Amino acid sequence: MSSIGTGYDLSASQFSPDGRVFQVEYALKAVENSGTVIGLKCKDGVVLAAEKIITSKLFTRSTQKRILNVDTHIGLVFAGLVADAYQLVAIARDEASDYKQTHNLPIPPKYLATRLSQYMHAYTLYGALRPFGVTCFLASYLNGKSELYAIEPSGVFYAYNGAASGKAKAAALTEMEKFSPSDLANKSLKQLVNDAAKIIYTVHDEVKDKDFELELSWVGEGSEECRHQMVPDALFKAAVDEAKAAMADSDTDDES
Repeated sequence: MSSIGTGYDLSASQFSPDGRVFQVEYALKAVENSGTVIGLKCKDGVVLAAEKIITSKLFTRSTQKRILNVDTHIGLVFAGLVADAYQLVAIARDEASDYKQTHNLPIPPKYLATRLSQYMHAYTLYGALRPFGVTCFLASYLNGKSELYAIEPSGVFYAYNGAASGKAKAAALTEMEKFSPSDLANKSLKQLVNDAAKIIYTVHDEVKDKDFELELSWVGEGSEECRHQMVPDALFKAAVDEAKAAMADSDTDDES
């Protein structure tokens, strides 16, 4: 059977003879061409980090953020097509708002992940639509419990202790797998912020993507009122300085 999509990649509703949906695979390629994003979970909360590639010196930093608020207790980071991701964020915010109005309670993160995954899956079923070229992570801290979910273009979602996506996904996962689940669970949020910054700086490709903007957010016991928010400037700067120092030490060791 052919492994190429000729004749079977014109519609998301069509299977190839070997059971593949090429439009979904192409959506994953869009994700793989994006900057790296990661999520790390401990018992006290979740940290999200994103490598936003700067493609032009004229680009205004802080625009088209990769990390966004969905609700006060839920944050989202994405890899892939920016416009697709912002559409999903709008859907997620509507879901959170509707749940709050109906039940007078904050939306459970697993329920939101289920709803978003169903929405993304619907776009893989019809010929008039195309899959979302986005993988997104939902980070939440609610009722003393931290949760991290990853939703893929196919519409499937998983719960993770640590997750990565984007062009350096494999390298980032290698770095994260150096921690055991118990190590991650027992770390503080501040330690995870430092670890997340180190991972992004470690996997960044300085040859192909010279300039990038690091985004860091957290939600949990360390954040104000356990809300999802960007990491405070002082802590952000300390994490970046530590990551750069670790990179410099690594380069020195390599030269020796």
